[in-house]
Formats: sequence, C-alpha cells, structure tokens
Amino acid sequence: MALIRSMWGVLSALGRSGAELCAGCGSRLRLPFSFVYVPKWFSSALASYPKKPLTSYLRFSKEQLPIYKARNPDAKNTELIKKIAEVWRDLPDSEKKIYEDAYRADWEAYKEEVNRIQEQLTPSQVLSLEKEIIQKRLKKKSLLKKRAKLKSINENWKNLSSSEKQVYFQLAKDDKIRYHNEMKSWEEQMIEVGRADLVRRHVKHPPKDGTEEF
Repeated sequence: MALIRSMWGVLSALGRSGAELCAGCGSRLRLPFSFVYVPKWFSSALASYPKKPLTSYLRFSKEQLPIYKARNPDAKNTELIKKIAEVWRDLPDSEKKIYEDAYRADWEAYKEEVNRIQEQLTPSQVLSLEKEIIQKRLKKKSLLKKRAKLKSINENWKNLSSSEKQVYFQLAKDDKIRYHNEMKSWEEQMIEVGRADLVRRHVKHPPKDGTEEF
C-alpha cells in the first residue's frame, strides 16, 4: 500500500491530472479553525492557495524518474518508481538530509503563505467551506460503501459453481430476449404514429457465405 501511494505521489508531482490518478484526492490544506482539509477544487476564493511542497522522497523521485526513464525507455513508470523506492531506502542519511532540509524549508514557506490567505477569509467563506467539506466526505463515504459492496458481490460470484452461474446466464439470456421483443413492439408503435425518427437504424450485415441478401 505504501508503494502504491508513493507511485501516485510521484506521478502527480510530474503533472498528471488528479482526476486520472485518484478521483477527488487533490492537494489538501489543513485549516486550524476546523481541523479539516481544504480540497483544491473548492472555489475561486481559495484558488490562490499554494500547493503542498513535495516530501523529501517525492522530491527525490521526481528528480530521478526522468533519468531512469531515459536509461530504460521501454520500462513502465510503475517499475521505475519501484526501483527508485529501493534506491531511496538504501540512500545514505547524509544524502537524504539534503532532500529533507529542502522539504522543511519549503514547508515553512508554505505554512506562512497558508496563514496569510486564511487571515483574509470571511466568516461566510469559512462556513461555506465547511459545508462543502462535509458534502464531499459524505459522497466519498457513500462511494467507498458501494465499492465494498461490489467487491463482496464479485467475490460471491467467483465462489459460485458453474451450475449455479448457469442459472444467472439463462436469466440474462431471457432478459435479452424480452428486451428485444419489447423494443420491437415499441418501434412498431412509433412507426405507426409517424415517429420513425425514433426507431433504431438497422444495419444489414452480409451473410457469412458472402452472398447478398434481398
């Protein structure tokens, strides 16, 4: 899990869209007035919020990834990031300290800028912000529940025997036939009332033996 998180972090640092990497998990800022996170997408009032500085590891990864990519052009980014993670673990503390010091310096500058912006927020902006955060959290919680349910259903399906699955295959086949018949009946009614424009276009496919149908 830690490796996956580091991979997403590196790709994000290289400019990949947050939507491509993790829906709804853009950069966040912690607000002292409510101890909640500020989503990057919130509003134009907070558009000037700075991005969080890269951690020492992400800074190292961002620096090394183009180098490893040039050496291994056919390798996948995930493979390269895994290799970079191994190099980082074996990096001497004296070399890691260079990246850690840079991170701490950027973090201090980041906090100063965040504090400056927060002082300019009006009470109404604070209230609206907290409402947005609550809605976002509820939406995310609902999405996680749905994913967990789908995962459980998928596991149950895998555990079914072939004979048990066949029952559902047959039900799906019956539903497809029912849908076809109902659609055909509806299209005939549309033609009768002069709404042929609503009818699906039927494309004739040539017979398998190559002869033309008339």
